[in-house]
Amino acid sequence: MHEKNPYKFGYDFERLTHRNMDLKQHIIYNPSGQKTINFSDAFAVLALNKSLLLSDFKLNYYHLPKGYLIPPIPGRLDYLLHINDIISEKIKISPNTRVKGLDLGCGANGIYCILGAQYYNWKMVGIESDAEAVAVVNKNISNTKELQDKVTILHQSDKSFLLKNCVTSKDEFDFLVCNPPFHTSEKDAMKGSLKKHKNLNHNSDKSNIILNFQGQANELWCNGGESLFIKRLIKESILFKHQIKFFTSLVAKASHLPKIEKQLYKAKANYEIIPMAQGHKKSRFIIWWF
Repeated sequence: MHEKNPYKFGYDFERLTHRNMDLKQHIIYNPSGQKTINFSDAFAVLALNKSLLLSDFKLNYYHLPKGYLIPPIPGRLDYLLHINDIISEKIKISPNTRVKGLDLGCGANGIYCILGAQYYNWKMVGIESDAEAVAVVNKNISNTKELQDKVTILHQSDKSFLLKNCVTSKDEFDFLVCNPPFHTSEKDAMKGSLKKHKNLNHNSDKSNIILNFQGQANELWCNGGESLFIKRLIKESILFKHQIKFFTSLVAKASHLPKIEKQLYKAKANYEIIPMAQGHKKSRFIIWWF
């Protein structure tokens, strides 16, 4: 994890349960006798992340309907910590500068907008094509006054575009973040979810996994999967290169990088690949600018 990630050494479950008592029923002990949760249990993961948002990010209310992606707060925050390092170095941000960020595909959880606003006091705008997800994230935002002042969610009604029609000619952003759909089809996404749960817990209830999967398809898959989505974003980013200083996207699979780099070369963009790691899990994001 990033050296400044507050969850680098684990969670203070004693403190977190004071803010959200629902978490208490999900706490178990690992072989070393330390408190933890069953990370293959969607309800336990949601309870933990809700506790973090209420306790550490000062939200008054947070509700995520069953079926929507549950954001792992430490990993999402890691992405923003790295972005802050990069843009602070490249554009010399002063403590008094009001940074403005754009989250493409913010989902129902709106997590990057929330973390950016509450951890860094950034002005955040989220773009989402699922109208129901927009309603969910707006309800969460409306219950915390600080978020109302710092976060705006836009509905992308035309799925032919990613940014066009939402980002106007008058808009300016310091950076864009994106967690693109990974899978190429709903079937592949379902297989991926089953495999992930099996790796976490061999006794996972398949019917419960399928139930939790409902509603996530828009967040998990798209035609062409991750690499094609990012290539689309690179092509469209050319149109907004004078309005968005830095474009970034998570890249889940390292084998997708050559295709993405080839597209960046065609776009005549400068870019860097930033490695990240959480425990044994290795990940990365790519940042490009013009």
